[in-house]
Amino acid sequence: MRADWSAYASHAQSPMMAGAGEDLRALFRAGVRAALEAWPALQIAVENGFGGVHSQEKAEWLGGAVEEYFSRNADLELDEVEDFLGELMTNEFDTVVEDGSLPQVSQQLQTMFYHYQRGDGATMKELTSHIIQRKRRVRATALATDKQADDNNADSAEEMEVTATNDGAATGGVCPQAEPSGPDTQTIKEEDIVEDGWTIVRRKK
Repeated sequence: MRADWSAYASHAQSPMMAGAGEDLRALFRAGVRAALEAWPALQIAVENGFGGVHSQEKAEWLGGAVEEYFSRNADLELDEVEDFLGELMTNEFDTVVEDGSLPQVSQQLQTMFYHYQRGDGATMKELTSHIIQRKRRVRATALATDKQADDNNADSAEEMEVTATNDGAATGGVCPQAEPSGPDTQTIKEEDIVEDGWTIVRRKK
């Protein structure tokens, strides 16, 4: 069944009913959003506009859709959560996730919901904090790696001021021509290793 993000958007943003469980529901919502915002597959899809011009809005709606899904299905199995997330990514972002991250994100969400059902707000806060801190560490590592790569590229450019051609003659600033890229332009390979081995996201053909 296709999930229509626009149909749920207004519902996901509506005020929650007042009551004893409102604070817990807010904690669960925060945990869901933290898990999704730390999911590289989703963030790559958003950054590259796989969901069209409304990719960012869809990502924000996704948190409400996941929250609603759990609230309507109290006894979900892990594979059911995986199927739901995978279907959302396929339908809304035209993206097939094949990096092994679906089980990990699904487990985070299921664990969060487990503690929500038991009213364990303290553990929910702790889990959310852990997810956010891990995301920051991954981002900091990625930034440091990018900076190091830029420095290495600058050094390489200086060393290649004089390059030997095939016949042995030296010419200034000549670089070998890059090989043409393959025909499959809809495949994204994220070579930078991030935490938990989340490395590859491939667009649906």
